[in-house]
Amino acid sequence: MPNIYLSPSTQEANLYVTGGSEEYWMNLLADELEPWLSASGIRYSRNTPQMTAGSSIRASNAGNYDFHLALHSNAAPEGKYGEAQGIIAFYAPNSTKGEQAAVLISENLSTIYPFPAGARAQSTTSLGEVTRTRAPAVLVEIAYHDNTDDANWITSNLEHIAEKLALSMTEYFGLPLVPPMVPQTGKVALESGNLNLRRYPGTGGSVIASIPNGAVLTVLGSRNGWYTVNYNGTIGFVNADYIRLI
Repeated sequence: MPNIYLSPSTQEANLYVTGGSEEYWMNLLADELEPWLSASGIRYSRNTPQMTAGSSIRASNAGNYDFHLALHSNAAPEGKYGEAQGIIAFYAPNSTKGEQAAVLISENLSTIYPFPAGARAQSTTSLGEVTRTRAPAVLVEIAYHDNTDDANWITSNLEHIAEKLALSMTEYFGLPLVPPMVPQTGKVALESGNLNLRRYPGTGGSVIASIPNGAVLTVLGSRNGWYTVNYNGTIGFVNADYIRLI
């Protein structure tokens, strides 16, 4: 299954005009995003607030990740505080996959941002989290935290922003978006044989593990008769008909 490095801002000194910091709000956004990723079959690792952009890049490069997603909010230059609005999904100019993901992110966020035309994808050579990461990467500046309207939009819409980010990642990886649910314990209930754990929710999805009858697993999401499950640390999809929730 896809594996991403999730890197919310560690910039505690960047203050929102409405209260709180960039680090605080982007980590709350990452908290909202995590269940959507898991339910949709996307594994992730995450930095910590004690880290820096540099240590986040090193941690990302030290792992075997398919994508690096950095979550930030923006601020206008000194002397123009509060005057700018918009969403920018940055990618490295030589990264086709980064550009693909940046376009998906900007387009999906534009559907919930009050000023849709203000959301765009843009290449950059000045941000290490897109130019120095081994995996394809996007650093998304989710509106301007020094603008009252933008700051209020961010802090009031974390769940919706997380959903659109998750949608973008599922579209990038060719997976369906699966709504998360409160994790529940399930038990494989078959008449005989083993249950296939698949990479995609459908009988055409490749089999990544075989689960014995009676095995206990964690159900993370549900979509069209399929469950997203975590079985001994492996996340995939199983036919819901063969799972008994306990």
